[in-house]
Amino acid sequence: MTRIKWIELLGWGPDQIEDIRFAGYSFVKQGHYEHALKFFEVLAILTEDEPYDLQTLGGLYLQIGNNLSALNYLERALKLDASHEPTLLNRTKALFLLGYKRQGLAQASQLERSSNQAIADQARALTLTYS
Repeated sequence: MTRIKWIELLGWGPDQIEDIRFAGYSFVKQGHYEHALKFFEVLAILTEDEPYDLQTLGGLYLQIGNNLSALNYLERALKLDASHEPTLLNRTKALFLLGYKRQGLAQASQLERSSNQAIADQARALTLTYS
């Protein structure tokens, strides 16, 4: 089965993709996560190799409590950028919320050693909450 290259089929370029991303992010900033989801779901189809859009989509699903979808998109993003710590932190949260305590604690333990103090502090807070 051949994958459809939607951007080419639509005749779009980087400007149109950036417009969709901007509109979606505008809804995020306003706290309208359900609306933002629609834009980032489209981006996940159009730009399937773009980790930012997958990371954002995972974060949005986490925000609205759809933790399984969040985990799915966060793991897709991590396949493209395995060292992105905010995505790893969100993955950790999703694991805990889905009841995968052992995996969440292992991930949090790694993030507690981050050179980014904010990431390390949040990971430690998750460890304290779920251990």
